[in-house]
Amino acid sequence: MSELSYMEKLLDGVEVEWKELNTLTKVLRGKRLVKSQLSDNEEFPVYHGGLQPLGYYNSSNRPADTVMIINVGASAGTVGYSSTEFWSSDGCFCIEHSKLLNNKYLYYVLIGYQHLLRSKVRLAGIPTLDSIIVERLQIPIPPLNVQAEIVRILDTFTELTAELTAELTARQQQYAYYREQLLTFEEGEIEWKTLGEVSQYSKERIGYEQLNEKNYVGVNNLLQDKAGKENSSHVPTKGNSTKYQENDILIGNIRPYLKKIWQADCTGGTNGDVLVIHITDEAVLPRYLYQILADDSFFNYNMQYAKGAKMPRGDKAKIMEYKIPIPPLDEQQRIVSILDKFDALTTSLTEGLPREIALRQQQYEYYRDLLLSFPKPEVVAHD
Repeated sequence: MSELSYMEKLLDGVEVEWKELNTLTKVLRGKRLVKSQLSDNEEFPVYHGGLQPLGYYNSSNRPADTVMIINVGASAGTVGYSSTEFWSSDGCFCIEHSKLLNNKYLYYVLIGYQHLLRSKVRLAGIPTLDSIIVERLQIPIPPLNVQAEIVRILDTFTELTAELTAELTARQQQYAYYREQLLTFEEGEIEWKTLGEVSQYSKERIGYEQLNEKNYVGVNNLLQDKAGKENSSHVPTKGNSTKYQENDILIGNIRPYLKKIWQADCTGGTNGDVLVIHITDEAVLPRYLYQILADDSFFNYNMQYAKGAKMPRGDKAKIMEYKIPIPPLDEQQRIVSILDKFDALTTSLTEGLPREIALRQQQYEYYRDLLLSFPKPEVVAHD
């Protein structure tokens, strides 16, 4: 069935009317609670300037199945939905239930307006979204059975994404456990060497004519949280750069807490903001050293000796003093084999759970746009 025929069958020839939200229902503002009224052990979550609860309270002022829009702070314009009763503070607009609207359907419609809502936030002082912006949003109103079917389809995608995200969280916790177990050695159990004893910073240079967007690596195209790199938007047009070779380890040396690290799969160049670690000891496998340096223990050590407050930079001499455990090569290979599988499952953007989540999100957004693509009036919202 084509996309068009599916929509036609869903609507069954019914015309979809558009109305301003304020003609359908009321946009209500909550009531502020003071901090002393909040607790961690009460029943009802309290929402203010974000979609995470500030705390909990012993009563609610909004029913379950309510759509909310944050109206103050950095999250102003963000659309949310609560399936349970809650207390709405004055940092939230809540949409009163309407006989013409399925509330979850309204939530999906308003998600499509999120960019517009955020663009209308007043930024002088505390960011604020005025209620009139919300009240004048144009809402398509198909029959309630059509709204319910749209909700069913979109809920299926969001539930699948939620399941995959929960699975990813569990695998990340499992990965952290195995990393700690596999990379923990007693002092007398194996040989330890400093990073400077098993490797050195690259001393070679490479000309600009040998560089391109794929093999030039600056600190800006190294990805945070050990996610590798992307193509560079800047490539030198003159001079020489620091050369790296396949299997060298590149580490972003500005703001080490961002955990930017990549093991090279080609030859290329970089600049002084990126450290190039080249192995000199055959008793250390390149991928094993990468896993040691990709561990939080190394980044914590790096930050401990970093210099500068606003833009901390790693201390190159101290980095070379970092101690590396050197088990036998077959044990290094076993460790690498296990950790690489977890890497692919939990962090890879081309395979594993992150890729699957991204694909499901794209699928959800595609069908949300398709299912809500009713003919629109000429003016969608007022300034």
